[in-house]
Amino acid sequence: MSKNKEMRRVPLARYWTLRYLAALIIGLLIVSILSITWLRHNTMTNRIDMLEVVADEMSSRITESITNKEADPSLFRERTPLSNLGINPKIYLTNSTGGIISSNEPKEIPQKANEAQPDLPKPPDALFTTTLPMKVIESKKDIVNFHLKKNNTTYYAVKKAITNNEDNVVGYIVLLESKKNIAHVDQEYTQLAAIIIALALIGTVAIHLLSRRLSKPIKDVAQAAQQIQNGDYNVALANDVKEQEVYELIESFREMANRLKQLEATRTELLAGVTHELKTPVTSISGLLQAVKDGVVTGDDEKEFVKMALNETTKLKTMVGDLLAFNSFSVNAIPVHIQPYAINHYVQESVMQWVMSQQDDGVKVAVEILPEEQILQLDGVRFQQILTNLLTNAKQAMDGHGHIQLTLQEENDNVAIFIADTGKGIPQEEQAFVFERFYRGENKKYAVRGLGLGLALSKMMAQSLKGDLQLLESTTNGTVFKITLPKAVEQTSE
Repeated sequence: MSKNKEMRRVPLARYWTLRYLAALIIGLLIVSILSITWLRHNTMTNRIDMLEVVADEMSSRITESITNKEADPSLFRERTPLSNLGINPKIYLTNSTGGIISSNEPKEIPQKANEAQPDLPKPPDALFTTTLPMKVIESKKDIVNFHLKKNNTTYYAVKKAITNNEDNVVGYIVLLESKKNIAHVDQEYTQLAAIIIALALIGTVAIHLLSRRLSKPIKDVAQAAQQIQNGDYNVALANDVKEQEVYELIESFREMANRLKQLEATRTELLAGVTHELKTPVTSISGLLQAVKDGVVTGDDEKEFVKMALNETTKLKTMVGDLLAFNSFSVNAIPVHIQPYAINHYVQESVMQWVMSQQDDGVKVAVEILPEEQILQLDGVRFQQILTNLLTNAKQAMDGHGHIQLTLQEENDNVAIFIADTGKGIPQEEQAFVFERFYRGENKKYAVRGLGLGLALSKMMAQSLKGDLQLLESTTNGTVFKITLPKAVEQTSE
């Protein structure tokens, strides 16, 4: 048989119903065995106690008869209390040595009388005809059990002494009954069986209903998962679930389905956006180069068209680079080279490089450094990328004219860098999505070309430096971003 053969699956309701039922049956069997054992023991104890009471009563009456010298004719009549208990013991009156004086065992019918009346049943053989076992007579206990080989039966004998006027033992009254009859409890067994069967039926129904109730929401979730697998995210799950864990499962699955639905819609929209953004420079490059090839432009115009094509190529290269960098950071494929940097000096240097790369003086940048220099463990290239991206976004938000303020502050074991601009701000409804990959606001979407990866990539790089990037606030008067970076270990331990 193949080891990879798929295991046979069983519905949840049937699986747990069968196992709960097996556990219930085993439990009921154990209860039944213990109950039967207890019933037998209790019944035997009660009947032996009753035999002892009857034997004591008969012994007292015989002793009184001896004292009054009057015989009691009712000595061996059927004992009503014993009949009510379902037993009819053999009663023996013996002398002091165990010799049988009288008993209630049936008398043998003479052979001639039996021949004269052939329909008369033959009486059973008497257990003892002349004497009782010496084990019974010589025992110092009033209750003796012994095994009789004659019929392979175990008996219980209850013995009470008979005394005369001088308190001398002159005989015994012995009540004898088999252990089988003493422990026989047909009626109780019937009642116990009825109770056990009733409990089994009730338990089976209850277990089945509970298993179905538990399995139904899980089955619904499984069907909803299949529905999502088929591309349909409009799942409908019950809300009236009382079990806390099942409710949390359903709510989590519902949230996951809604999230997947949103992500699918976003993915479709972003795919279209990315395709458009990549197609635009390709189309421009193709058109410009085609115009040069066909001789539509010549001389200085031809050089200008080639320059424009190169600019579009640079933009295309930047967008593709952003895609590759974002993908690499997403899977932690880009190593981070950590080195100590004096943060005041490095921030000033990075801002100066960015300002020098700009070809206009419309944006003013001011830096407020820390009172004392701090050494941070950074990847200088990644940190400069974050700062450059935030400065570029600030410039775009101000349409190339305004003021950018960088402020460095100490916050416990961190250094915070605040980047504030005087631009038109980010609309309130868009602020929650600024760090989403491929997300671009409505205003920026048509004004600036790009893939919408700048802030998402910057946040990932900040986190790779054990820090973070946050949007603190944004109004029509400007926007404030915050970079948080941890201090160097050596610096904090001093």
